[in-house]
Amino acid sequence: MSRRILFLAVVGALALGGCATIPQPLQGNYAPVSLESARSGATTATPVRWGGEIIQTEPREQQTCFFVLAQPLDSQARPERGKESDGRFVACKQGFYDPEVFAKGREITVTGTLSGTVQHKIGQFDYTYPKVEANNIYLWKPRPRYTTVYGPWGPWGPGWGDPFWGGWGPWGWGPWYYPPRVIVVPSPAPPPPPPPKKG
Repeated sequence: MSRRILFLAVVGALALGGCATIPQPLQGNYAPVSLESARSGATTATPVRWGGEIIQTEPREQQTCFFVLAQPLDSQARPERGKESDGRFVACKQGFYDPEVFAKGREITVTGTLSGTVQHKIGQFDYTYPKVEANNIYLWKPRPRYTTVYGPWGPWGPGWGDPFWGGWGPWGWGPWYYPPRVIVVPSPAPPPPPPPKKG
């Protein structure tokens, strides 16, 4: 691969990243509100757009509440993996949402209005959750899993070299570096349901 092709590939990737858009249900202008200020009750009735990983989905009589480990949002309003969490919040929305679909560990982004706080136990500890009366609950698709595969002789090949300039191999100057390849590993399919029992 020439340096020119590499440069064009990098520019193209940056351009695509710059075109990232927020899903339509999540669009809008929202002032940054910290969980700490929301826990104090100082920002009641403020519109927010928050997100994170689902801890628990709890269907109730007329609404479903989502207990969420909050994370910062990226340019698409999606929770950023690997970022330190500022705490937890609970978002409630009218209707039934299946806990098997909105399962623990799935990523969601919610928009709505702050509506005070609620107490909920974490173990034996009473935790104060900022509560969001949600207008939208956006469930993100699972992220693909990746694995790295190297060349037949490991990451450096039979002789040392650079992935684009080549290097000194056993037969002189040549591209003896084997760059790693990234392969998307699809999630395993769920097991088939058990056969019906014969009466």
